[in-house]
Amino acid sequence: MAYQWFPGHMTKAFRMMQEDIKLIDLVIELVDARIPYSSRNPDIDKLGMGKARMIILNKADLADENINKVWYRYFEDKGMSTVLLDSRKKNGLARVNSAIQDACAAKTERDLKRGIKNRPVRAMVAGIPNVGKSTFINSLAGKASAKTGNKPGVTKGKQWIRLNKNVELLDTPGVLWPKFEDQEIGRRLAFIGSINDEIVNRDELACELIEYLSGRDCGYSGLIAKRYGIDEMLSPHEALSSIAVERKCMAKGGEPDISRAAGLLLDDFRSGRLGRISLESPQW
Repeated sequence: MAYQWFPGHMTKAFRMMQEDIKLIDLVIELVDARIPYSSRNPDIDKLGMGKARMIILNKADLADENINKVWYRYFEDKGMSTVLLDSRKKNGLARVNSAIQDACAAKTERDLKRGIKNRPVRAMVAGIPNVGKSTFINSLAGKASAKTGNKPGVTKGKQWIRLNKNVELLDTPGVLWPKFEDQEIGRRLAFIGSINDEIVNRDELACELIEYLSGRDCGYSGLIAKRYGIDEMLSPHEALSSIAVERKCMAKGGEPDISRAAGLLLDDFRSGRLGRISLESPQW
């Protein structure tokens, strides 16, 4: 299955970001901790050149804890302030505020030398669809400042949010890039829900997820069999059929409802019910 999704509103959104970048001191890029490489938009990297940078490894609670540490070191070694975060919880937000000030320390010092005092840091929050930008901002601001949803593309326009006297955030829509040069990246984006489910074959996507997680090299073989009580030696399609039977996802006539089973599997993976799973590391 070929993976590609770049609706017209993303072009408009990115142009808006290009216009606003001159106002920005810091680019805070959210990535999905399960696929930090694949969930980074290379156009955001270009957009943020010359600006202070921060990487939020969001949904870290869903990713393999040991691999999280490897990614943290990877981005820190590249000179980016890095925070591992589950943005639905408050306990990591103090680290974010501290990291914002650290990332902009040079800017604050320059302001003071110019006699500029108390000018807030202006930070752009950027990332691809469905990495949790709105939830991150809502948690940081302590109120529902940005719209949230479990479908990619909920945030349509820019929103400025004043966190406190020191920080102002610019929320931006989730944007992908026009063409995935590597279809493996597209597949991983589809796994986590950053590509609209309505344009992919979910049955086929679920089979590809089973095939991936059953691979001996990924470290998660046997996980699906254990979760659903099925034979781990089954083919992906047979496994989906068995999941349907075990979870009573049956169609009319008593046949296994493969589509319902596929949806169940993808939802279980995306929510972490399958366990803490990372789909890539800097070494892969």
